[in-house]
Amino acid sequence: MKLIVVAGTPGAGKTSILLHTIRNLKRQGVRPAVIKIDCLATDDDERFRRLDVPVLVGLSKDMCPDHFSIYNTTEMLEWAEAQQANVLLNETAGLCLRCAPYPSGCLAVCVIDVTSGPNTPLKVGPLLTTADVVVATKGDIVSQAEREVFRERIIDANPNCRIIESNGLTGQGSAELAEVIRETGDAPPGMTLRHNAPLAICTLCTGEMRVDKKYHLGVLRHINGFTEYTGE
Repeated sequence: MKLIVVAGTPGAGKTSILLHTIRNLKRQGVRPAVIKIDCLATDDDERFRRLDVPVLVGLSKDMCPDHFSIYNTTEMLEWAEAQQANVLLNETAGLCLRCAPYPSGCLAVCVIDVTSGPNTPLKVGPLLTTADVVVATKGDIVSQAEREVFRERIIDANPNCRIIESNGLTGQGSAELAEVIRETGDAPPGMTLRHNAPLAICTLCTGEMRVDKKYHLGVLRHINGFTEYTGE
C-alpha cells in the first residue's frame, strides 16, 4: 500500500489538486482511496465521492489535525486495504506550520500558495523542508518574476524537493504528481516521523483556560517582555 500524505497551508488548494490527480491515477489503473482530515467540519468528501473513490473523513476537533493523522496512520492504512485500494491519499488540514505529519515511508507532498508571499517557503518549517514534493499553486495570478522568486525560496528551504507548478482549476501539474505517486514504493512497517513534533505539550494545549503564567506548567522566564517556555 502506498501512503501519500498531502499537507500544506490553509486554502492553498490541496483538495483541488488531489481531485485532478485522482482522475489521472484512475486513468492509469491505480485504485486510490482518500482520507480527509479536518478540524471541525468539511464537505470535501462529497467532491471526492463524485470521482467514485472510497472516502473517509476524520475530524480532529480539539486535537491538531496533523497529530490526529499521525496517531491514526495504522488504522487508515488498514481501512484503505479493506477498500481494495493500492494508494492511500491522506489530506491533512495542516494548520500548524511547526507540525510535520510525514512518516518516513510515505510520499510527502506540501501544497503551498504562491500568492502567500515570496518569503513564505522560508517560514513554513518542516511542513515544507521535509517534503519530497512541493506543489506551488495559484502561480497563474502572479507574474513570472514572482513565480521564479518563489521557486528559489522553496529551493533555499528544501534543496532536495521536487517542485511542481500547478493550477487547481485547470489541473496543470496533476499529471506530473500522479506520475510521482505511481513511482512511489509501498509504505514499510514500523514507520517513524521524519521530524519531531513540537517539543512540548503545554497546559494550554491540554485545556487550561486561565491566562496567567502561574497556572501553567514548566519553567518560565521573561525575554524582552515575552515569556518563553524552557522545558526544564
